[in-house]
Amino acid sequence: MQNYVFVVDTNKQPLNPISPARARELLTKQKAAVFRMYPFTIILKHAVLNPAPKPLTIKLDPGSKVTGLAILEGENVIWVAELEQRGGIIKNALSARRSLRRSRRNRKTRYRPARFDNRKRKEGWLPPSLMHRVLTTETWVKRLCRYAPIAQVVMELVKFDTQKMQNPEIDGVEYQQGELVGYEVREYLLEKWGRKCAYCDTSGVPLQIEHIHPRAKGGSNRVSNLCLSCQRCNIKKGVKLIEEFLKKDNSRLEKIKQLARKPLKDAAAVSATRWSLFHTLKNLLPTTYCSGGQTKYNRTRLELNKQHWIDAACVGDVETIRLLTEQSLRIKCTGWGTRQMCGTDKYGFPIRHRERKQVHFGCRTGDIVKAIVTSGKKAGEYVGRLSCRKSGSFDITTTSSRVAGISHRFCTPIHKKDGYSYGF
Repeated sequence: MQNYVFVVDTNKQPLNPISPARARELLTKQKAAVFRMYPFTIILKHAVLNPAPKPLTIKLDPGSKVTGLAILEGENVIWVAELEQRGGIIKNALSARRSLRRSRRNRKTRYRPARFDNRKRKEGWLPPSLMHRVLTTETWVKRLCRYAPIAQVVMELVKFDTQKMQNPEIDGVEYQQGELVGYEVREYLLEKWGRKCAYCDTSGVPLQIEHIHPRAKGGSNRVSNLCLSCQRCNIKKGVKLIEEFLKKDNSRLEKIKQLARKPLKDAAAVSATRWSLFHTLKNLLPTTYCSGGQTKYNRTRLELNKQHWIDAACVGDVETIRLLTEQSLRIKCTGWGTRQMCGTDKYGFPIRHRERKQVHFGCRTGDIVKAIVTSGKKAGEYVGRLSCRKSGSFDITTTSSRVAGISHRFCTPIHKKDGYSYGF
């Protein structure tokens, strides 16, 4: 149940993806060679005249932190991945830079009039942490189009209507009614409360929408008055006030009250970028969209587990799907590093200088290498992300640990740095 293998001919034209067994056969008979490790792609040693590959569909489930990707050939899911964003890292880096610059200005310059009112942002501007989601998704759609004959894009266009969430009675529609109505509210609560019971932290069981302040005592349907509860706690609480129900657990009571008032930032991030992502993809390929409620309805009807790549496969009009793969490629955005030449401490004072040279002994930090150490304390085989030093003693970060002090003589690059790390 592995991902299918992408195939290009000697002219780098994308052909139909093939099964892993067929790819091994071509590599063994030396009719093809490895073209790229992530995503795994082979290149044929001959040209294919008049190729007529079957058109594929790529489906996207954009999330604030993780985006699910799935490539389908008809009803068959042949390649899946999960793209982990780094929007939070970008926001923290910009906040740290702003504080350092502000501190430096205060130390070195006299008062200057504020200029932020003179700056104008173009229409459709997004913060860098949100624009990163759009650009990264666009990058991977373009990359997959180079290795597979993708003909169309289907994406989930999630809209969290916060006004309707806060007061469902605005248009007389209750969130419990209908097949699809209320799925957005349920997904909002599942993300907000961590998919577990707010009263006992039980997970992996059916969860019910619970009113923190009971309806029988004047509670409303506002989303700030809703949480998730297992059936046992829901029955046990009944129409009691939460102060009475949790009178012996003050820490949990305070936690629930604080979290109930706290908005879900992920919902705002998804809502802010949905149209920008749609118009960006529409300029690449024919693109259609559907609601998040329809995605969850398809997944529930087909009795599939909750995962980002499964949600991606269930996007759009789906009668049935066949999962020919369950090995999801995990793609994590790591970035290209920083251009800052002077490292600073938390107060903004310089503590170290960073060298301009990045390539040492043919490798640089971020490359994925394979190291076979034949003797010594660190004898073994290691595959992972490389951290370079000009001394030639490298570190390798594998999926389980970090191995230090590996000589450059043992390292063979298998995938050059491209701003991402990979796993399964």
